[in-house]
Amino acid sequence: MATKEVKHYPTTPDGRYFVVRGRLWRKSNPSLSETDRTHWVQELMAARRAVGLAKNDDAARKAARTAVDEAKVALGERGPVWWDDGAPDYNRHFARNTPYAEWYAALGNYT
Repeated sequence: MATKEVKHYPTTPDGRYFVVRGRLWRKSNPSLSETDRTHWVQELMAARRAVGLAKNDDAARKAARTAVDEAKVALGERGPVWWDDGAPDYNRHFARNTPYAEWYAALGNYT
């Protein structure tokens, strides 16, 4: 049985984002307790499965997407930022268009 390779994405030096195909994605709040993090990751995975199962049911799909959003906000990946130094949020921005541009360019041809 083949094992699935886990791809590791570069994390910004401040630990706020990881980069996928040049785009910044906000990481979970590192100050969450392990219990809270585990709970919300389980909720997120269940909600994502529900999205997949709700193919032709608009109401179910909407409810599942709302649950995904709720979990991501609780994890700190969406909604208000989890840091308190006043730095703006660059979630979903291309790294090259942010203050992380020089750092990202130094990574080379990272995909």
